[in-house]
Amino acid sequence: MTTDPPNVPPPARAGRREWTALTVLMLPLMLVSMDVSVLYFAIPEITADLAPSGTQQLWIFDIYGFVLAGLLMTMGSVGDRVGRRRLLLIGAVAFGAASLAAAYANSAETLIAARAVLGIGGATLMPSTLALVRSLFTDAGQRTQAIAIWSAVMTAGVALGSVLSGVLVEFFWWGSVFLVNLPAMALLLVLGPILLPESKDPAPGRFDWLSVPLSMAAVLPVVYGLKEIPSKGWNVQYVVAVTVGLLFAALFVHRQRTALSPMISPALFRSRGFAPAVALNVITLFGMMGSAFFTTQYLQSVLGMSAMEAALWALVPSVPVGFAAPFAARLVRRGVERAHVVTAGFVTAACGFVPLMSVDTDALVLVLVGCGVLASGVTMVVSQITDLALGTAPVERAGSASSLMETGAEFGGALGMAVLGSIGTAVYRHGVPDTAPAAARETLGGALAAADRLPGRAGDALAAAAREAFAQGMQTAAIAAAGVLAAGAVLAAVTLRGVPVREEATAAKAEEAAV
Repeated sequence: MTTDPPNVPPPARAGRREWTALTVLMLPLMLVSMDVSVLYFAIPEITADLAPSGTQQLWIFDIYGFVLAGLLMTMGSVGDRVGRRRLLLIGAVAFGAASLAAAYANSAETLIAARAVLGIGGATLMPSTLALVRSLFTDAGQRTQAIAIWSAVMTAGVALGSVLSGVLVEFFWWGSVFLVNLPAMALLLVLGPILLPESKDPAPGRFDWLSVPLSMAAVLPVVYGLKEIPSKGWNVQYVVAVTVGLLFAALFVHRQRTALSPMISPALFRSRGFAPAVALNVITLFGMMGSAFFTTQYLQSVLGMSAMEAALWALVPSVPVGFAAPFAARLVRRGVERAHVVTAGFVTAACGFVPLMSVDTDALVLVLVGCGVLASGVTMVVSQITDLALGTAPVERAGSASSLMETGAEFGGALGMAVLGSIGTAVYRHGVPDTAPAAARETLGGALAAADRLPGRAGDALAAAAREAFAQGMQTAAIAAAGVLAAGAVLAAVTLRGVPVREEATAAKAEEAAV
C-alpha cells in the first residue's frame, strides 16, 4: 500500500525585511574576510612600534587564521544549539572588544592575544551568518540569490582588506586597521535583534564536549603544516604535523559516527549533494588560494611593484566577481540544472589558468585576465555548492553545514598553497643557476636580496634569472591547477547530476529522523 505525500505549502517568499537583514549580515562577513589580509601593509608599522621577534611577527599574522579554522566546526554546532542570532551577537561583542584591544596593543604579546580572540569571534560570525541566510530565505530561488551575494561579499572582503590597510596606514596609524571594525559591530548589535530571527535546533541533544578538542587537533596541525610547506619545504616537522592532524581527523570521524549526540550529524552526508558539495569546495579553494600564492609575489617581486600598487592592481580581477555569482544564480532560477552551472564554473576557473601558463617576466595583462576569469569561475562554483549544501541540510543543522563548508575551504586553501607552491618552488630551484648563493636558490625574495649585494652585471643577471625561474614555476603550477579544476568539473558533472533543488532539506530531515 502506498500513500501520497502530504501537500506541503510552498515556502514563504522573503520580503523587504529579510533583504534588509541580509544587508546587516554582510557587515560581519565582510570584516571577518577582510581580517585575513588586513595586516599586509600594517606590519612594517607594527614592527617599528612593538618590535616583535621574527616568531612573534609570524604569530601576529597566522594566529587569527589558525584559531578561526580550528573553531569553525565547534561554533557551527554551538550555534545550532544556543541559537545562531545569539551566537552572532556574542561573536560581535567579542570581535569588537578584540579589535579595540588590538588597536591599542602596547606589546607583541598583547597583539597576538587580541588576534587570537578575533579568530574566536570570527569563528562564531562566519557560520552564523550563513546559517541565518538559510533561515531568512526559505524559498529555494531566493536562497540561491542570497547566497550568491554572500559569496561575492566574502571574496571581495579578502581583496579589500589589504587595500584598506594600505590606505589607513598611509593616513592614520596601524591601529586604525582594527578600529574600522567597531562601527560595523555596533550597527550589528543594534539592528541584529530587530531584523534577524532566532533559529536553532529544537532538540539538539547533549553537547559532545570530546569532539571539541578532537576537531581542533584534526584541523590545526594540518592547516599549520600545509601553510608552512610552500615557504619552508617538506620539513619533517610539517609532514609530522599533517600526519598527526589526519590521525585525529580519523578519530573525529569515528566519534561522530558512534556518539549518541555527535557535533556533526552523519545524516548530513547521507543527503544527496552534501558530501559532493564539501568535496568540491575543497577543490575550488585549492585552485583559488594556490594561484594567490604566486600572483602576489609576481606583482611585487617579478614586476617590481610596491605593496600598495600591487594591492590596487589585485583589485582588478575582483571586479567580475560581483557579476559571476548573480549570473550563476539567475541560470539556476531559470531552470538550468545546478550540475551544469557548477561544471561550467569549474571549466571557467580552469580556463583562468590558461593565460598563466604562458607568463613571462612582463605579463601584467595576462595575469590580471587569468585571475579575473579564475575568480569568476570560483565564485560561480562556491555560490552554487554553498547553496546546495545549505539546501540539503535541515534548517536545524544549518550551522553545522555552514561550518563544514568553511572548514573545507580552509583545508582546500592550505592544500592548494602547499601542493602548487611546492611545484612552483621545485621548478624555481631547478631554474636558478647552481652558482647562485644558497638563499637565492630558496626563494625569489632571497634571490633579489642576494642580487642587491652583488656588483653590477652579476647582480642584474642573478635577479633576471630568478625572475625567469619564478615565472617558469608559475607556469608549471598553473598547468597542475588547471588539471585539478578540470577534474573538479568532471566530478561535479557526475556527482551533482539529478540532485534536486527544492526537496533536499525535506529528504535530509526525514532521513535524520529515521536514524
